This record gives sequence, structure tokens and C-alpha cells, in this order.
Amino acid sequence: MCTRYYYLSAMTRPTRQRERERQQGGSTGEREQEQEGVRDCPECESKNLVKSSDRGELICEDCGLVVEESTIDPGPEWRAFNHSERQQKSRVGAPTTQTMHDKGLTTTIDWKDKDAYGRSISSKKRSQMHRLRKWQERIRTKDAGERNLQFALSEIDRMASALGVPRSVREVASVIYRRALADDLIRGRSIEGVATSALYAACRKEGIPRSLEEISEVSRVERKEIGRTYRYISQELGLEMRPVDPKKYVPRFCSELSLSEEVQSKANDIIETTAEEGLLSGKSPTGYAAAAIYAASLLCNEKKTQREVADVAQVTEVTIRNRYQEQIEAMGIHS
Repeated sequence: MCTRYYYLSAMTRPTRQRERERQQGGSTGEREQEQEGVRDCPECESKNLVKSSDRGELICEDCGLVVEESTIDPGPEWRAFNHSERQQKSRVGAPTTQTMHDKGLTTTIDWKDKDAYGRSISSKKRSQMHRLRKWQERIRTKDAGERNLQFALSEIDRMASALGVPRSVREVASVIYRRALADDLIRGRSIEGVATSALYAACRKEGIPRSLEEISEVSRVERKEIGRTYRYISQELGLEMRPVDPKKYVPRFCSELSLSEEVQSKANDIIETTAEEGLLSGKSPTGYAAAAIYAASLLCNEKKTQREVADVAQVTEVTIRNRYQEQIEAMGIHS
């Protein structure tokens, strides 16, 4: 007996059923979605169907039945085993991105002054390429709106690099700024202020919070203007922002203070316990996290001074003292 079976009717049955339903004039949208979703093996009714990437087959893991064969592989026909091979064999450019004003679809002329074979070009060609580059830079932005967008996106990229946030945050910030520009929310406000507010909103949306103090340090506008512009942008664009969880600040602050995992875990416990009693309401999340870290460092015998914690969290010592007293009282700990 053969160990591999081919059940061809499994492929033809859905086609016949759709054709019958089309002739009857019925709606097939929901039925098609069910057929394209989770499928069962027609032999043993198992749901353990796996795709074989090398043979292009859909196989049942339990009984070995080949449910489908010759599936289309959307990947490249070549293989690459490292980054340099992948770069050499790829025949497409970089993916589109929202962080560039033209979404990365523009033409760029290299500054190396070499031909396709890597040989230096003549002086005549060199001067010609220099003129072409100059005009390329001039025509990339055809109007004031594109120049505005180009400057703002470069500012977002600069600030994101200084803050050390990932690429996804830059993409989200660029989308938020584009929406603000499309809705004419920048009129009467500085480009830097709106760009900084978009980056602050993107950090909160992606769960990588940065305080207003940290944002204002890398920005060219004041903290008050950033906060005011952020509130206006989020309200007009309908950005649903949840309050920042203080626990998201704990790993970064503990790392900068060189504290152990034990202190980090204890600080998270303090935040959870005291937040359940309503102490977090109306409090700054950075100050609350800083106070919890200070309390945890005392409890774990890894004492840090209030000044050290305040400098890392960019809050005042008074804030840490007030939040610390509230937290230890709620925890039932006597200082």
C-alpha cells in the first residue's frame, strides 16, 4: 500500500459548490470565508494541516493525506543564505515608507562618480552628473506643502534617533503628522511643535512611553508648547490615548540605575498593589514609577538616593518623597 494518498475531490468539491450557489443566485461570501479559513482533513477530519514549503503541498500531519498540491509560492525563485547574497540577488528596491515625504519612491543619483562597473567617470560626465544631482534635489519638492512635510519628517527622524525608539514609532509618527497636515491642523503652529507632538503620541501608541521632559530635551520647542499642541492634535484627530502605565518606565529606570531584577519585580508589585487602591489617579506616571523604584531599592537593600532616582526619572525629589510616603502607607510598611 502507498504511504501517500492524493484526495483530488477535496480541491474540486468547493469549486462545484460555489458554481451551484452562483447558479442559484445565493450569497457565497460567508461560505467562501469559511472554506478559506480553518479546514479539516477529508480522511480523518483532523485540523492539523501543514504546508510543505519545498513541495508546495498541504498535508495532514495525522494521516499523511495530501489535501492540496502545486500551491503557488509567492516568494523569490532564488535562495540566499546571508544578507550580502540577498542584497545581490534582489531585483527590487527598498520598501515604501511613510518616513520620507515621497514615501521612498524618488530617484536618487549616487555621489560616488562611478559607472555600473565601478570605474571612475570622465570629468565631463562628472560635471554633468553634478548638475543632474542639483536639479534632482530642487525638483524633489515641488511646492511649499512638500517642503513642509520633508522638513517635519526629517525632524521626527532626528528626534527618534536621539531618543532611541524603534522604526515602528517613526512610521506611526509620520502617519500622524501626515494626517494633521491633511486636516490643516498646522496652520498657526510651528512645524517643529506639531512634529514633536506627533512623535510623543506615536511613542504612547506603540507602548514605548517617553516623558514630555525627555521629548523636550531633543526638541527645539518648549515643553509647554509640546503639551498644548499634543492635546490639540489628539483631540482633533480622535487619537484614543490610554493613560501611561508606570510599570513601562520601570525597566528603563532600573537599568539606568544599575538595579537588580529583584528591585524591578518589587517595584512592579508596589505599583500594582497601590494602583488597585486608587493612588495612581491624577498622578504623574514617571514620578509614581520613580517612587516605587526608590521604595523597592530600600526594601531590597540596594539603596539609591532620592536625588539619583529623581535625575534618572527627571522629576523632583519632593515628588518622590510624596509618592513614596503614600505608597508605603498603602502597603502597610512603616518607614
